[in-house]
Amino acid sequence: MRKDYIGFGFNPIESENHFYVMIPSTQAMDDRISVYERFHWEEEGEQKIQRKDILKLELSRHKWKMIVDTVTNEFNGRLKQDKLPVGKFINGGVPVEKRFGKELMVLLWAIENNDPSGIPTALRNWLGLQPEERWWLYTITNASTGAINDSKRGWRVALRYALCENPVDDRPYRQLSLMDLMEGDK
Repeated sequence: MRKDYIGFGFNPIESENHFYVMIPSTQAMDDRISVYERFHWEEEGEQKIQRKDILKLELSRHKWKMIVDTVTNEFNGRLKQDKLPVGKFINGGVPVEKRFGKELMVLLWAIENNDPSGIPTALRNWLGLQPEERWWLYTITNASTGAINDSKRGWRVALRYALCENPVDDRPYRQLSLMDLMEGDK
């Protein structure tokens, strides 16, 4: 495994653009998880949030706990496929490679103003999207409503409806054979 990767697939030598997930060390349920987009990396010492870092979202710890295992498994499965070290969301700051960060933001934007009961549906719908579809959704949403105070407008609302209020079939997908189709005519 390569040791030049930090967090979830982030290698500052390849690109300093990344997302930075700040998880408070206290365990209070009213703590907020903060996600920043950053375009720099401090080689020496601790990472400090600066004015030029863009706060993209703050989310309750309760909602974060509902999604963190699924997100971790999704990202780590792909990192393993690429033979890269896996990541873990720990207290403090966790860098997330920019494409993974975009995918994470699509899910977070969808659930930020939704009732927690819709989160399982959002996770199933998010997992049903290809990474490229998530990147596209991020690009469109970020271009028009990507600021911290845009949570109740435009594409942010559309993401909530698309992921949280669009139930998917829980049964596993099964490809139909020609015989299945012929039996259906009987």
